[in-house]
Amino acid sequence: MKPFFRPLESLPHARQWLLLALFSAAFAALLALAGIPAAVFLGPMAAGVVLGVKGATIRVASAPYIGAQALMGLFIASAITPSILQSFAKEWPIILGVVFSIIAASTLLGWAMSRWRAMPGTTSIWGSWPGAAGAMVIMAGEFGADARLVAFMQYFRVACVASLASVVATFWAHSTGIPHPEIPWFPAVDERAFAVTLALAGVCAVVGHASRFPSGAMLLALIAGAALNLAGLIHIELPKWLMAATYALLGWNVGLCFTPDILAHAFRALPKILLSVASLIAFSAVLAWLLTETLGIDALTAYLATSPGGMDSIAIIAASTNVDMPFVMALQTIRFLIIIMIGPPLARLVARHMEVSGRYG
Repeated sequence: MKPFFRPLESLPHARQWLLLALFSAAFAALLALAGIPAAVFLGPMAAGVVLGVKGATIRVASAPYIGAQALMGLFIASAITPSILQSFAKEWPIILGVVFSIIAASTLLGWAMSRWRAMPGTTSIWGSWPGAAGAMVIMAGEFGADARLVAFMQYFRVACVASLASVVATFWAHSTGIPHPEIPWFPAVDERAFAVTLALAGVCAVVGHASRFPSGAMLLALIAGAALNLAGLIHIELPKWLMAATYALLGWNVGLCFTPDILAHAFRALPKILLSVASLIAFSAVLAWLLTETLGIDALTAYLATSPGGMDSIAIIAASTNVDMPFVMALQTIRFLIIIMIGPPLARLVARHMEVSGRYG
């Protein structure tokens, strides 16, 4: 037992991985017993946070993480059906209005963070934008922002939004009498479709990583998988056990980023970051209410669709609840793609404005 009491950074990596696995299993089991959706994502994420702040030196390696991104892209692609295109074609002004409203609100909050001098200008903008946290961190570093602070803001918001969305989803499921379905962890698998799915994920992971585009593996898998799936050329086969491993990798990647260095760097700004996160969540909830009034969709679907968390974490939670998955992922995907496209030029515009006004340094 003595080695377990040594500082985590002094433990062999094998022992750290063992502790991470044990904590992950324990947290996931507790969350599952409590009926919390996406327990196999939130449990490993919580375990990663515990070990990360205690000095763990292990990190999810690039290859499995990129592979998990590709599988996540295919998972999202499998939910994109003709009904999504029909929904967007029918309600595109409202959907785009909601997307741009969230982007505008997050940009305004980032500007406010800079005015409060909690963060430098471009760092606060990149940290406030909703999307894929990993993509935001990578792109922020490439455009001169402090990637550590962006990571803290992004992953802190992802943790808050994912946890709150899970609680809301659980409460809603209980309050509406929706039973939690039994999960077939090892179902019968179409071997040919499974092989094609894995091959496509592998190709997208390699090509997406080689492109050096942020979250390239996930985006390429999403686009290619959706196109081939909609055309009826493939059937995406992703058994639950494989997605559970994917969720665990994504959860560890988020949780282990909560290192003492990042926490210490951002501790003084934490109250303002929390206020910013709470404001964005509240604004998104108002938009969700407007969606229920204008489109007539159920409240939980609208809430998850507008939630300003990571696209992958919201996808996991949505898949674990009784919601309109295509609508949720349509809004989340469109928002992510728009942010990817407008992020760099908008960040440069903000940087020039801050230079002129002298509000950041």
